[in-house]
Parts: sequence; structure tokens; C-alpha cells
Amino acid sequence: MCRDIEVGIKCIAALLTCHNRREKTLGCLEALYANVLPEEVTLHVILVDDGSTDGTETAVRERFSDVYLIKGDGNLYWNGGMRLAFESAIHQGFDYYLWLNDDTVLYKNTLGTLLETAMTVMSQKERAAIIVGTTQAHQTGGATYGGLTRTSRWHPFKYHLVSVTNAPVPCDTMNGNCVLIPDEIVKKIGNLDAAFIHTIGDIDYGLRARKAGFRIFIMPGYAGQCDRDSIANSLADKNLNLRERYKKLLGKKGLPLKSWYVFTKRHAGIFWMVFWLWPSLKVALSSLKLSKR
Repeated sequence: MCRDIEVGIKCIAALLTCHNRREKTLGCLEALYANVLPEEVTLHVILVDDGSTDGTETAVRERFSDVYLIKGDGNLYWNGGMRLAFESAIHQGFDYYLWLNDDTVLYKNTLGTLLETAMTVMSQKERAAIIVGTTQAHQTGGATYGGLTRTSRWHPFKYHLVSVTNAPVPCDTMNGNCVLIPDEIVKKIGNLDAAFIHTIGDIDYGLRARKAGFRIFIMPGYAGQCDRDSIANSLADKNLNLRERYKKLLGKKGLPLKSWYVFTKRHAGIFWMVFWLWPSLKVALSSLKLSKR
């Protein structure tokens, strides 16, 4: 337990969840443990293996025996797995909580930069802030995930990735691929919301933190590598018919009606119902356009 460690030591809990992508998970852990940390910082890793059948659990235990491994039943998905890891870490008590996707390969100085940015921003703003690491594609080097800024005055959910610079840059919310959250914020905001299954729990958390008066910044430079998910067989795949696209939209990895209801009701203002209905209408309209070609 971090609270029992010598005073002056900063404790980070790295939180991950995985399902059947053993080599990516192992690569992520290898890069995480290769990070150069200040002497006064300790790293604890909590991994939820959500019912993997590809030998992930055995491989992690053999190569990374310090990882605290929690077994899931295969139905947790990203938000559920991260909630379980987060819950365990909060119960133990840490100074910082690091969300990390298991397909993200960190650069060796990323944890140090995240911590330095967190302390710099806190000294300037006199309050803790969430610090986000921006990831880039392996081949092109382009930005893939990170801090998000709202781009429309009338549409509350139109965002773009914040561009990386050599200084911290503020943003409105974030993707959950690489995020450092100080304990002060966790005490106020708590865990990821159980209303979400796979997606938008990270964006919701950032928006809730902003509403509570906390700020969010991206760290200077890139945090690591993580490719964008393929559009093949996804909602954006134009080869899918209307029924298939609705199945993707309303499925557990899409925007299930209950989850999307909670999100829009919470963050879309008085016209929340319009935004709740809009994804379904958009799928129907786009499918209609494709059928006319």
C-alpha cells in the first residue's frame, strides 16, 4: 500500500486492461517498466486480464512478476476493466493514477515528463491537473490519441486532437490511452462511471473533471506510439449495410442507448435529446446516401 511507504516517496499506480492481444500487452509492459523514473518515485502496475484465452495471464506472470493481476470474465471491455483496476488502486491509495492502453508503447522518459508537467502546472495554477500523453502512429508519426478540444459552439461533442508543442497545452477532455491523474482529482471525481461499457468513459471523466474546476493539459512532446483502430468492419466502414451499421452503433463497443443517454443528458445541455438521437439518424442518412450511389 502506497500510504505505508516512506514519506517523500511519490507512488504511481499504472492501470491497464487487456483481452487476447498478448504480444501487445507484453510490449506495453516492457516499455512501461523501461521508463526512467526519479529516485523518489515508485511504480505499481495493476492489470485486469479480461478473460484472455491466448496465454496473456501466464506470460505476464512469467515476465512481469511484480504486476498485480486481476482476472475478469471477458465481459468487462475497456471501461469495465479500467474501472476494476482503478477501484483496486483507489482502495490501496496512490499519489497518481496512470491510465494506459495495453497497445500503447511509451517512450522511456514519458512518466518523468508526465510527472514534471503535473508538478509544473500545479505550481503555476495552484491546483492539481490531469496530464495527457499524446500518442503517434508507428509508421507515419502522426498524432493518434491525446487531449481533445471542442471545435463547435453549437455541437458539444465535436472535438479535435490538441497539437503537440514543447509546452503544456490546455484541453477540454481526453482519450484514455495515456493519462496521469493526481490523487486530489480522484478524491473528488472518483472512478470511471459504470454507465459506460467500452467507449466514452474516458471523455466523460475529463468533462466531469472540468466541471469540477480542474484543468486538463497535454504534456510537451509525444508520449509513445499507438496506432488508430482500423475502420474495417467498424461503424465507419462504408461496406457495411444499414443493419450491420446499426448493430455496430448500438453494440457494446459502440454507443449503447443507455450509455449514450447518460452521456448526452450529462454533457449536451438543454438539447441533449437531439444529440442522443443524432448518431442513429446519421447512420440512417449516410446509409441512404450510399444506397443511391
